[in-house]
Amino acid sequence: MKRRNTPTKEAVLEVLLNTNKAMSQDAIEQEIGIDINRATIYRVLNRFCEDGVLHRVVAEDGKQYFALCLKCDENEKPLYHFHFRCMKCETIECLPVEVNFTIPEKYFVENVNCVLTGTCQECH
Repeated sequence: MKRRNTPTKEAVLEVLLNTNKAMSQDAIEQEIGIDINRATIYRVLNRFCEDGVLHRVVAEDGKQYFALCLKCDENEKPLYHFHFRCMKCETIECLPVEVNFTIPEKYFVENVNCVLTGTCQECH
């Protein structure tokens, strides 16, 4: 279904396009700088996720972040999409390579939501 373009969608997308990192809803709301209902922003973010415009990253503290994944080529995106969260600068970014892992026999993985934490190249 084609979704109509709204000022809120444009504002949220503009914020995400102007950053190279995943952002929380609160951070997006602060960056927008205009008065938009919090529930509307959350609804827009969820629709963007449903439409494949961005993806949701759940950090180890349970907080949700949203990213456009600018470093990933849709045709070459790793099967298991991992992210990396820097504990110093708190940036969350997509890892452009597949990370290998092993699961017990008789389990089938359909989706992986994994955030590795440590220090990024810039902060190391």
